[in-house]
Amino acid sequence: MRTFRNHTVRALGLTGAVAAAALLLAACGEDGAMSGMDHGGKTPSASSATSAPSAPSAPSATGSFNDADVMFAQMMIPHHEQALEMAKLADGRAADAGIKEIVAAVEKAQDPEIQKMKAWLKGWGRPESARAGHSMAGMMSEQDMKRLAGARGEDFDRAFAELMIAHHEGAVTMARDEQRNGANAEAKALAGEVVRAQTAEITELRKILDRLG
Repeated sequence: MRTFRNHTVRALGLTGAVAAAALLLAACGEDGAMSGMDHGGKTPSASSATSAPSAPSAPSATGSFNDADVMFAQMMIPHHEQALEMAKLADGRAADAGIKEIVAAVEKAQDPEIQKMKAWLKGWGRPESARAGHSMAGMMSEQDMKRLAGARGEDFDRAFAELMIAHHEGAVTMARDEQRNGANAEAKALAGEVVRAQTAEITELRKILDRLG
């Protein structure tokens, strides 16, 4: 009986040890699983969440500026916008190849210049519109625009050339004022480009008028 009892105690002790070991292994397994869950469930870091490139911002003029720079941008924006309106009227109305070339040049140059000047004014903390009382040289009247919209073919070409010459001359006058009185290097450089490009277009428009008679 004593021998049997000893065997029983040993068997129970062995069973207990096996159970304890099993519990210990299970606990370790759970820790490992939880550890794996922690690694897999990490949220992206702030740096990785913001790693996507941001959209490029519009360029702003750097350096100092003065009232002449502000006025140049404020007045040239609507001046350019009207030139684009005139250019749009050429679609389906213009007949002369030279007029169509001028229209394409106006559309290519002046919209980007508008966006650039708007960005400058925003960067300078100034409104896009000039104060009332400032006149813009060369601007077309409502009657002028109606006359242009009502013309077709050679009549449109002649009217467009006459009106755009006057419009460009006004832009050149404003640009030369900026060259003399402005302080911002980028604004003065744009003024120089306006003088160069639009003076050349005025020359071409006069040649077209001569050809049309």
